[in-house]
Amino acid sequence: MPHDHGHHHHVSPEAGDRAVAAAVAINLALSVAEIIGGLLSGSVALIADAVHNLSDATALAIAWGARRIARRPTDATMTFGYKRAELVAALINYTALIMIGLYLVWEAVERFVAPRPIEGSLVIAVAGVALLVDAVTAWLTFRLSKESLNIRAAFLHNLADALGSVAVIAVGIMVMLYGWHLADPIVTLGIATYILAMALREIRAVVRILMLGSPPEIAPGAVLRAMEAVEGVENVHHLHLWQISEATVSLEAHVVTAARDVAEVAKVKAEIREMLGAQFGIHHVTLDTETRGDDCRDAGQRIGRAG
Repeated sequence: MPHDHGHHHHVSPEAGDRAVAAAVAINLALSVAEIIGGLLSGSVALIADAVHNLSDATALAIAWGARRIARRPTDATMTFGYKRAELVAALINYTALIMIGLYLVWEAVERFVAPRPIEGSLVIAVAGVALLVDAVTAWLTFRLSKESLNIRAAFLHNLADALGSVAVIAVGIMVMLYGWHLADPIVTLGIATYILAMALREIRAVVRILMLGSPPEIAPGAVLRAMEAVEGVENVHHLHLWQISEATVSLEAHVVTAARDVAEVAKVKAEIREMLGAQFGIHHVTLDTETRGDDCRDAGQRIGRAG
């Protein structure tokens, strides 16, 4: 994954922060309105949407904070820098989404068992306002969501909200036209299923990076073969490939070389680095060179290392 510094299509950090901050404020105001509307109308789908919106505001607030922390420079404590703050925020947000999804399933099942009357027109009015706010929030965070897993988590949170609002409007219409109160838990169950499916799918990428997994688009085997194809390289082992952040891929490896002096070793290493940058977009490279006699006893372990 090549570095993306300063490309013109990127959103500037300050403009991005302002967009996210505006989205937080709008969502907080909406949550309060929806909770009041939900209590007055007796609609669990509306209260569910409000709880979701509150989590939306929280998700955006966490994303906003993480963006700012991630830009802090490296220091003696955080020698890799603070880039992973955004991944931690994404993990928190997806976990919250999963909890919300499960809560909504519980609420919906309860309503199937004991249906309650709903005030349809009030539900439609409040959900209509909610949909408008969700649309504005989605617009504020859409461009940023392409650049960061962290903002993507918050953006998807918001998208789930917008769908929730559409579904709640549908509930209000069904109740008004047909007096069909079961529409409320059925729709709530639908929203919950979508939220759970989306959060479980998205959280995997975040967990993979936090668990130091290799980037999905780079095959470690292909990297190993390409390194061993460099002239002067006899064997590559203890190859580790991981992502410090979404945009930063790191590699470390032991390279056995036939080079006889320091200048030759330096030349081999330079060629490996150049190849890794050009072919795989890997620019953070740490190489430990060994000669034939002093290579590791467990040099057979080519990718990864035991312990």
